[in-house]
Amino acid sequence: MPLRSLLAFAAATLLSACAAAREPYVELQGHRYTVEIAATDAQRAQGLMFRDALAPGHGMLFIHDAEEPQAYWMKNTRIPLDILFFDGRRRLVTQQRDVPPCSLGDACPAYPSSAPARYVLELNAGEAARIGLKDGAELRFGPGIPGAR
Repeated sequence: MPLRSLLAFAAATLLSACAAAREPYVELQGHRYTVEIAATDAQRAQGLMFRDALAPGHGMLFIHDAEEPQAYWMKNTRIPLDILFFDGRRRLVTQQRDVPPCSLGDACPAYPSSAPARYVLELNAGEAARIGLKDGAELRFGPGIPGAR
């Protein structure tokens, strides 16, 4: 390979690795998920609405200002999801698995937490079963997530 091509390849690989390292992620039971963050009211309200797919290994992390009972719905959501509720210590308190899409607008049912929650992680339906997720599991934050420590 000519030196110029080798340098271009090396630069592209390094830039790709750097970009991937900056993507926020969470870890759950030894599995890493690249996440989009929904930390404002507007971001939480939009969530994963109107999307046709969620890439494998990806999800959305909702960060609430306070630990309190939460309820999520699937209004205008086209992707079946696992909705996972975590308390302020990032321990799993409720699992709503295989929640179906809903096109009923305001008539879509709510899926509540059974205990106060501060963080909610949405993953593709079936993911919690695939990794054998159990209540009490710890959600670990990667760099770039508000509150990561």
